[in-house]
Amino acid sequence: MKYTGNYVAPTLTVDAVLFQLINNELNVILIERPNDPFKGLWALPGGYNPVGETTHDALQRIVQEKAGINIDKDLSYIEQLYTFDTVARDPRGHAVSVTYMGCGRNIEWTKSEAHTASFAVSSLPKTAYDHTDIIRYAHERLIAKLSYTNAIYAFLPQKFTLTELQRAYEAILVRPLDKRNFRKKFLGLNLIRETDEMKREGAHRPARLYMFNSSTLETLDRSFE
Repeated sequence: MKYTGNYVAPTLTVDAVLFQLINNELNVILIERPNDPFKGLWALPGGYNPVGETTHDALQRIVQEKAGINIDKDLSYIEQLYTFDTVARDPRGHAVSVTYMGCGRNIEWTKSEAHTASFAVSSLPKTAYDHTDIIRYAHERLIAKLSYTNAIYAFLPQKFTLTELQRAYEAILVRPLDKRNFRKKFLGLNLIRETDEMKREGAHRPARLYMFNSSTLETLDRSFE
């Protein structure tokens, strides 16, 4: 039965925080807003969620249209992050954002409606709405996930060295890690296995390549900190 009272619902929107590593730095994908409000500023890919469409389906359609990215095919994983509902976050009126966080490797965008670019999280441009705060929140969530899941797999190639693995952790945690301690703790989690392949890294002797046992997001048996 349709509600006929005086209740006015806030506008429902969806946004995507899409992370990847570029040159050992955590990056986020943004689009340049072509219209007001905040014309010319950078924003997370997102838009209105119409009646009859789930938040995931709306996000899939909008991110494909605006950024040229298929969130189900171009990302290693994506999950619902948080609902941001501050009343004054949109100058046009009360808008609630159901925000998702996705992670991937070498995310590419094809022809899209908006100018799309990747920015280091450590040096973001001026963004629209509360999107800088949302990105910071997502980064904190990602850091937390590294302690209890195998989420790091999303940023690495299928085969990688232990040095590449450590650099990925350091890029996201934004701090250096002790090589010996890191390897001892991580190998003890039994998340990866050796391959019979080697990779030469600079002038050093070839390094062993490893693979993850699982390419889906899983919770660890014990925390990794």
